[in-house]
Amino acid sequence: MKTGYLIDMDGVIYRENQLIPGAADFVYALTATGTPFLFLTNNSAPTPEDLAVRLNHLGIHGLSARHFYTSALNTADFLSESDPGCTVFVLGEGGLLTALHERRIANDALRPRYVVVGEGAATMERLAKAHECIERGAGLLATNPDNWCPISSEKTRPGAGATAAFLEASTGRRAYYLGKPNGYMFHRARRKLAELALSQLEQVVMIGDTMETDIRGAFEADMQSFLVLSGSTRIESVGDHVYQPTRILQSVADLTEEVKTGVASDRLNSPAFGGPHRDKFGSRHQTDIFAFHLPKPRPPMTK
Repeated sequence: MKTGYLIDMDGVIYRENQLIPGAADFVYALTATGTPFLFLTNNSAPTPEDLAVRLNHLGIHGLSARHFYTSALNTADFLSESDPGCTVFVLGEGGLLTALHERRIANDALRPRYVVVGEGAATMERLAKAHECIERGAGLLATNPDNWCPISSEKTRPGAGATAAFLEASTGRRAYYLGKPNGYMFHRARRKLAELALSQLEQVVMIGDTMETDIRGAFEADMQSFLVLSGSTRIESVGDHVYQPTRILQSVADLTEEVKTGVASDRLNSPAFGGPHRDKFGSRHQTDIFAFHLPKPRPPMTK
């Protein structure tokens, strides 16, 4: 059975600019066996070339831009497919601007068809301009639903979802959130993975560390999903969700031998879960916000 892998990055391959133990060996096993894989990230700020350079600095060599698919690329794909010739006003950084430019989607600060929100610092001047564009009829798109993203064990940064929520509150318009867990992200990633494989894949597996995006998106896209415990999700909180991962691993290192031999291990099946456990952090994602429900502010971060 030919299997391809979609792989989240932060919390799966690295954490706080340090490779997770065994991650490099896992990636090298994929390349050595010719196993198709694609890194899938909600971060719209970097370009695929930026991500290849970053992994090279961290110790994973030999990757190129074709191994990465970001929410910025997904947003550009969505717009070029659903509304060719549209124009946009962008709140975001280089990765998003580059992706839109490569799809010939023009910037328009007067009457854009869409306001597109990605990662990055947004000045009040540009937020006011985006607000004005939306009031004039522009649609509101966010590259991903992340309200915040971890930088280290003690620090986070605002995400695209938080900026989109600001504009939702100021305009009364609802955003459409692309990126994980949106099915369009998984649909396009599966297609890109098949192009890399040069053949039809019998099975696609999503490897991620976040139940709300990686595992939910895979479940809704009818893919298998492997949850790794090297990132943001704790084992105690997995049972809170009605959708479940196919398997739970300590890290991607658990898969290295399996990739090399092609024989699945029978010791890595998901464990049984106990009673419900609730995280004390506020909502990280904007995926289930409706017009009658305003997002609650995230409580202060605790150690």
